[in-house]
Amino acid sequence: MALWLFSFVSGLVLLHFSIALILINKEVPQSRGMLYPRESETREVRSLDGIWNFVRSDQTNPTQGVREEWYGKDLSRSRPTIPMPVPASYNDITTDNLRDHVGTVWYDRKFFAPRSWAVDQRVWLRFGSVHYEAYVWVNGQKVVKHEIGHLPFEAEVTHLLNYGAENRITVMCDNALIQTTVPQGRITELPNDDGMTIVQSYTFDFFNYAGIHRSVHLYTTPKTFIEEVVITTNLSKDNVGGEVIYSVKFNGSAVNEADNSLYVRAQLYDREGKLVANGTSDEELCGSLQVDNVNPWWPYLMHPEPGYLYQLEVKLHASNDDLLDVYRLKVGVRTLSWSNATFQINGRPVYFRGFGRHEDADVRGKGLDNALMVRDFNLLKWIGANAYRTSHYPYSEESMQFADEHGIMIVDECPSVDAENYNQELLGKHKSSLEQLIHRDRNHPSVVMWSIANEPRTREMNADSYFQLVANLTRSLDKTRPITAAIATPWTDDKAGRFLDIISFNRYNAWYSNTGRLDMVTKKVVEEAVAWNKHYNKPVIMAEYGADTLEGLHLQPAYVWSEEFQTEVFARHFKAFDILRKKGWFIGEFVWNFADFKTAQSYTRVGGNKKGVFTRARQPKASAHLLRKRYFALARELDDSSFPEDLFTYIADMGKVEENT
Repeated sequence: MALWLFSFVSGLVLLHFSIALILINKEVPQSRGMLYPRESETREVRSLDGIWNFVRSDQTNPTQGVREEWYGKDLSRSRPTIPMPVPASYNDITTDNLRDHVGTVWYDRKFFAPRSWAVDQRVWLRFGSVHYEAYVWVNGQKVVKHEIGHLPFEAEVTHLLNYGAENRITVMCDNALIQTTVPQGRITELPNDDGMTIVQSYTFDFFNYAGIHRSVHLYTTPKTFIEEVVITTNLSKDNVGGEVIYSVKFNGSAVNEADNSLYVRAQLYDREGKLVANGTSDEELCGSLQVDNVNPWWPYLMHPEPGYLYQLEVKLHASNDDLLDVYRLKVGVRTLSWSNATFQINGRPVYFRGFGRHEDADVRGKGLDNALMVRDFNLLKWIGANAYRTSHYPYSEESMQFADEHGIMIVDECPSVDAENYNQELLGKHKSSLEQLIHRDRNHPSVVMWSIANEPRTREMNADSYFQLVANLTRSLDKTRPITAAIATPWTDDKAGRFLDIISFNRYNAWYSNTGRLDMVTKKVVEEAVAWNKHYNKPVIMAEYGADTLEGLHLQPAYVWSEEFQTEVFARHFKAFDILRKKGWFIGEFVWNFADFKTAQSYTRVGGNKKGVFTRARQPKASAHLLRKRYFALARELDDSSFPEDLFTYIADMGKVEENT
């Protein structure tokens, strides 16, 4: 190549690289609707959960079904189908290699739409979550496309249904992750014994389950209906009086076109069903309700009656007083505040004690399972936790409702995991995932913090501008909660922490670093937490620590993978946390992980990640009993809570022992 041509090409490459680093703050689409489907006087809800028909595409020909229009007829007429449960991940259902399938899969099922729905009704099709990218057809007509798993989406299908007759829903799901998806991954083509194979790789340490993960609903609304309800709450300084501020948006035209004024009547009921406040909105459909002798929403173990919820009844009326629509939702009245040293709820300091978790279970993968959800919350309360982080994606709406009811605080995390190679397209999807998450979860009192990423590569060149834009968007959408991110980059190299309100850091002393050295834990944890606080002058949480443990493996002295080692790792961290708590700005400790979970195949993983204090079957390891004593001891010291009767096992009558010595 001639020298001038080489210089010209090199200059173009450098220019392209420089342009790639400039991130533009573009607007992201704003979500509409998506209220959780609830029946009322004006609404019907029908579940489409059950056994659907399922087809996998050829990995080397993922778009074949679209080209051949499989959505235009029953899937069984295009390919042999197998039964597939919904909701569930499809990976572990069969006995063949569907587990590692990369690319598109197809679902369909039929249903009847009653004739009554054809009269003065609008009908909506809603998916709680499809991972990762979803295309949906009804009776052969495309109705919606959605990208980013773990979040709901819906579409109106009123005009597409055959009323009093059979209808068909078809879904194509694509689980492929690339460098511009959230989360990121890579697709490669590698040689195998029979030719070539498509391989999905990713850096995050949990299995890339896929499928229709959460419930599918059909629901009806009136022609003009309540589309949005936004709730904020306040408490008086003495927590005696409360205020519920509401804002409502409707969809549709007014009944009387000559008079387009609608109004809302809002009524608030306590737990016993007693009306405690009511009012009528202004012309903007906004208003506030004053609650005397309010019962604030408190976290578990911070109050004898945690998780207190009122029911807000929202009625949309036409200007002639005709009732158009009714929607009800639970409301917790509480306030949040934070500074450079503390986090407070209802004016009281909070010390977080809890877990990172995963939606993960045998056979069903990440599919919604109500029995498992109830079991998990029983274990959270048994162990004395008051919080968890939705690592590393939004959890089901049902679990958020359960957290509201039981007083479990949530650090709500978007699906950005191990973000790297920052670019404009990735930024747009990252911001969109946060917009959808906040839109979905903004009314939950249990949500006390937004986490905008887990272990992003924050030492990279443009991590600062990238996370500044992400943090700014988050604050613009919700100023009532602080933001954080779980950071694994050392504080000396981090470029994102200055945009956060609370610093959360992940570190695995005696496991990934200085493996087995229990004498190198306490001092290192203290030194790193102090360094984070000194660098950013913000509250600090240790968001992840732990060690893998093979249940039933006992070794004394403690040795890696044994139950004794996990217990010792915890104890060394407890000592560090108690030193840090005295400094005032250290506000929480989160174990990694609540329960064992599945990962991609790896020689460092025996059937998955074993850092859980509970097994994947939700049974306690030895460390669970130690952690239970720790968490209830903290609750007694900090929140004046009492010990459970079974916390300590009887050993001896110590009074008699002392008399005889």
